[in-house]
Amino acid sequence: MTLATDQQAQADILRPSGQKALLIDGKKIAESVLAEVAAGAAALTGEGVKPGLAVVLVGENPASQVYVRSKGKAAQSCGFHSVQHDLPATVSEGELLALVDRLNADPAIHGILIQLPLPPQVNAARVLERVSPAKDVDGFHPFNAGLLSIGELERALVPCTPAGSMLLLERAAKALGVEISGADAVVVGRSNIVGKPMAQLLLSRNATVTIAHSRSRDLKGIVGRADIVVAAVGRPEMIRGEWIKEGAIVIDVGINRVPGEGVTAQGQPKTRLVGDVAFDSSLPRAGAITPVPGGVGPMTIAMLMANTLRAAQLSRGARS
Repeated sequence: MTLATDQQAQADILRPSGQKALLIDGKKIAESVLAEVAAGAAALTGEGVKPGLAVVLVGENPASQVYVRSKGKAAQSCGFHSVQHDLPATVSEGELLALVDRLNADPAIHGILIQLPLPPQVNAARVLERVSPAKDVDGFHPFNAGLLSIGELERALVPCTPAGSMLLLERAAKALGVEISGADAVVVGRSNIVGKPMAQLLLSRNATVTIAHSRSRDLKGIVGRADIVVAAVGRPEMIRGEWIKEGAIVIDVGINRVPGEGVTAQGQPKTRLVGDVAFDSSLPRAGAITPVPGGVGPMTIAMLMANTLRAAQLSRGARS
């Protein structure tokens, strides 16, 4: 993806919060990524290769259904060949593996996404590892994780959420005129999906990286030294505003639903979304911060589309 000019980057990504911190607008950046993907897909289609994405949904989890529909709409808006396979919750592991094998062999499909969670009779790791690494647009396959760990970013398909977080960080840093290279960065969270790949991406940009987590001693002190904070621990507002170093860039990956005020029209208690960072108390200290919602969240689907386009390009020897 090409970066905007400094003035465009500032206008596109950063907006006032009413306090010191500028808000990083993930929705706008996601829209720009999708526009670039659509243009790339149109060019590739003109050369005879239409990017294809297959999504596999098992069962009837409402949240998964909503998410899969969003992915399908994004794929269609980008001009992809988009297919969805809906399987019952009773599907056997063998049946699911057989479907993956068929998709691996289908030349019209460049990206395969297995929507999680999978039912208990299915070994999720076995299914994810059955996906061809070249079509692993979620970036979960051990082959892609290995390429990322040794710094082979030109060959790896990177998990979507850390890839999107890194893009937000890069554009915020550019707009603010600060360097990622040499910066002290902390990633709070050590998951294979976000924390570890995020640390590898930061290392690839020459940041000095600490991986912390819920059991780290002196987490406050670790966070307080960081020029860049990436929060992906999955605990509501665990990282307090007073921990944040003055002027730090804060990327909050957390999406947590907590009790809100009042009740809905149906009489149910209202809820609200918060991140892993205490947002309000961080505003007077951070240089820039992602809101929740509206920060990292929109980037995940956008980067899934970008990965699918890249997989289609790589399938014919092209490079993004």
